[in-house]
Amino acid sequence: MSGGADARRQLASCRAGVLSTSSRRHGGHPFGSLVLYVLDHQGRPVILVSRLAEHTRNAEADPRASLLAHDAAPDPLAGARVTLLGNATQVDESNPAAARYRRFFPDSEKLLALGDFAFLALDPLAIRFIEGFGSIHWISAADYAPPANSLADVEADIIAHMNFEHVHNLRDYCRLVHGRNAEQAVMVGVDCDGFDVRADGQLLRFGFERPVTDAAEARASLVALARASRAH
Repeated sequence: MSGGADARRQLASCRAGVLSTSSRRHGGHPFGSLVLYVLDHQGRPVILVSRLAEHTRNAEADPRASLLAHDAAPDPLAGARVTLLGNATQVDESNPAAARYRRFFPDSEKLLALGDFAFLALDPLAIRFIEGFGSIHWISAADYAPPANSLADVEADIIAHMNFEHVHNLRDYCRLVHGRNAEQAVMVGVDCDGFDVRADGQLLRFGFERPVTDAAEARASLVALARASRAH
């Protein structure tokens, strides 16, 4: 697997990061904000922001920004971390990426109802990926980009099918991969690199062995994981 794919997987496994923008108030000095994000099917971090927030106003004046996300390791400096540099762009609420964010973070519906919240995405320009000690890479946007795939078109159908027909499999996945005996398990997203399940209120990430490009390949990966679950 390429460094770009590994960096993308690392970002997908995290849920929160530090968004840095250029401060309008203080002459362009870096301004860091803690944000929740989800990757869309282009690998772009999508963020829900208040139009009144400092980072939103900064991004409106200067779209250059970065997002830092890292492992929740006991020693943060020993874990993997990714810094994605990009330009902030607005995402319309009708965009599937916005629906994806709402599935991952359902409390966002309350914020959206207030009327002054909107979605931003970071269009990647370059990525700094530190896998651990001595493994440090600069990765181009082209190498980071997901392979061509149709998962965005079929994600909602896969989620609906899994949550209606295969809840028992989702519970088995949680037990096999994360050691969690979940009472409630709901798939909230699937992309070329893996899928995400909310298990008793906690988001869990499951990576595919290799990137998938369509519904048939995603199904094959899910079936293989189900078989592995039954074998344990």
